[in-house]
Amino acid sequence: MNLIDVVRNRILQLAHENHITINKLAENAGLAPSSLKSILYGNSNNPTLRTIKILCDGLGITLAEFFDTAEFNELEQEIK
Repeated sequence: MNLIDVVRNRILQLAHENHITINKLAENAGLAPSSLKSILYGNSNNPTLRTIKILCDGLGITLAEFFDTAEFNELEQEIK
């Protein structure tokens, strides 16, 4: 699994855990739903850290909480 897949999965997992739709998450974060869906459906392959921070704010979590998963910890190094 690559980084963008892990980011997408984490966003979906957090929305599910918080019982909110993708549209509601976008609204809570002050993002256009199309921007969030662009990340989730593969049209945006490089979401910025700022966008992820805004999503975290909408979820009421920190960046540390967002990235504190086994999937992020198990990603292979990008530089080989």
